[in-house]
This record gives sequence, structure tokens and C-alpha cells, in this order.
Amino acid sequence: MSLTLCPKCGAETRRLYKNVCRQCFLEQFTLAVLPLVLHTRICSKCNARFDRNKWRDEGDLEEIVLRAVENELFIHDEADDVEVSIYPREMTPHLYRVRVNVDAMVEGEPLHQELRAEVRIIREACDRCSRMAGGYFESILQIRANNRLVTPEEIDSCKLICAMMVEKLWEKGDRFAFVTDVLDSKDGADIYLGSANAGRQICKKIISEFGGTFAEAPTLYSHKEGKDLYRITFSMRLPEFMPGDIILYKDDVIEIKTSGKNSKGIYLATGAKFLEKTEKLDDATLIANRDDAVGAVLVATEGDDIMVLDPSTYQTITLKKPLFFSSEPGNEIPVISTEQGLFALPEDSAHKL
Repeated sequence: MSLTLCPKCGAETRRLYKNVCRQCFLEQFTLAVLPLVLHTRICSKCNARFDRNKWRDEGDLEEIVLRAVENELFIHDEADDVEVSIYPREMTPHLYRVRVNVDAMVEGEPLHQELRAEVRIIREACDRCSRMAGGYFESILQIRANNRLVTPEEIDSCKLICAMMVEKLWEKGDRFAFVTDVLDSKDGADIYLGSANAGRQICKKIISEFGGTFAEAPTLYSHKEGKDLYRITFSMRLPEFMPGDIILYKDDVIEIKTSGKNSKGIYLATGAKFLEKTEKLDDATLIANRDDAVGAVLVATEGDDIMVLDPSTYQTITLKKPLFFSSEPGNEIPVISTEQGLFALPEDSAHKL
């Protein structure tokens, strides 16, 4: 292969790189650039990192240091097959020293460069932690029930759903999905939330589990950069009827077994299964509860009917055999007395339809 002269230094070379010899090319070509000192802002409580005018949840401290180096590392556009290795070393909780090795192909030649830098960590409170500490809230979730008081078990279940949804929404990027305060009262509970979206999503989740409805009522509380800022009150109403309630609906007596988006139960007169959207039970009337049941002696069983001794008149009457029935004559079975008559109840009140 013939030799040629480098136009810059005059040395003989078999190949020119950007019109100069390899030595001159390497002297003027910079594969990678990294500032000697980097600064990164980290929340002292949750380890979020401030990047590009926004707080971001990055992970542990070493991952944050690596991300800071990656964001500031410049690699020449003409480099191909680039491999970057970063080796951080913690000096103090506020200082890391980092060694970076960069290998690449440029103009068909393998190049290697080693860089060093300091990453200095500035610890402060992020927007989320600052708001939490200051009691900030954008929405209030009011948990109530239609025409009755919310039970302690229902309140506990709603609080658990709230905690799970807040965690889920935070992981998906809603940084203000947090609970500021919870106030219990005789009517239910009020949950103060840092995000209006969190309040809306929690209501939808509660409805999918227990049924019910919710309404939104915004209230103007401030202005920022020419925009109106609102706080939203979410009025959550759990269904009126609970498992064990006995209702009168369209002239039928029904025991409610489960109540959610749909209500399931049993027609006590026939033993057939009942299924209806909970929102359609507005016209239903609560007439009794399973706790009101009394014992009646089973006299006999004939096909789909049973004969019991009425506990108030001591007369033998015939009733429809309930589902899941296994009692033998002589035993007591639960019955409920209503204005619509006497009904035998299924023995397994916890059975899922």
C-alpha cells in the first residue's frame, strides 16, 4: 500500500482520517466529554431527584448518581458501537467520585477514553414531601352510606382501598397521590388527599368493590399563574342494603347475600337466586335483618316444601324449602316474620351465590 503525507504534520501514513494522519486525528478528536463536577438535587426523605425542572422518583442513591452521569455525558455523533462503563464510589453521603470508560469505533478505528468526575449531592425536600409535611390537599373523600350509618368494617375496608390505590397511583407517576389526614365521625370518615385524581380513582375502586355512587363538588380556593385552583369534595355513598338485610322489592321478599356493583340474594318465597344492579334498588324497603330471625321447629320435609311450627301461634305451616337446606325434622331452623308472612332462611348465611 502506498504511503501519503499528512497535510497537517507531514508524517507519512497509509490512511488519512478526516484528511489527517491517525495521530493528528486523535489529537483533535474528542470521543466523550463529562464535566469535572456534577450537582444533583435529591429529596432527603424519599430520594426523588430534580431533573429537567421536575422531581422524579429514581430509586436508590447509586442509581441516581449513575443517572446524573448519563445525563451529562456527551459522546461524539460519529462514534459507533459505543460501550460505556460507569464506576461510582461513595466518599461521603454528599459526594461520589465516578470513573467512566468509553469505548467506540470511529472511522473504523477502536478508540478508548477514560473520564473522571465528582457528583455532589444537594439534599432538600421535594415538592411531594413538602406538601405532605404542610398538610396540603386537593380533594376530600367523604365516605357515607345511603339511609344508614357506615359500619366500622366498611370504613376500615375503604381506608385499605384508599391506601392501596394511593400506592398504585404514586407508582404510576401521580406524585401527589398521598393521604394528608383521616377524620372519623359518627357518619363515616373524611379522607384528605393530595391529588384530585386520586380521590376520583379511589371512589371508582370502592364502587367496584361495594357498589354505591359518588358526586363531585369543586370549590375555588386559590389562583396560580392566572389559573383558578379548585379543591374537590367527593361525596361517596355506599349502598343502603348490606349482606343479611331482608328487603321488599317489587312485592318480593329478598335476603341480600352480597352487595357491590350488583346485589345478589335469594327470593325467600321461592328460593330462587336474585341478581340486580345495586343502583336499581332505590325503591326497595328494608323490612328485617337476619339478626331478627328466630328458631322454629322443623316438623317435616316434603319435596320442595317444609312444615314448621310457627313460633308465635304454634301452628304447623308450610313454607318453601330454602337453598342449602339440610336440617332434619325435630331440629330448629331460622325463620323471619314479616308483614308479608313467615319465611325460612338459608342455613348458610355466608354462602356466596
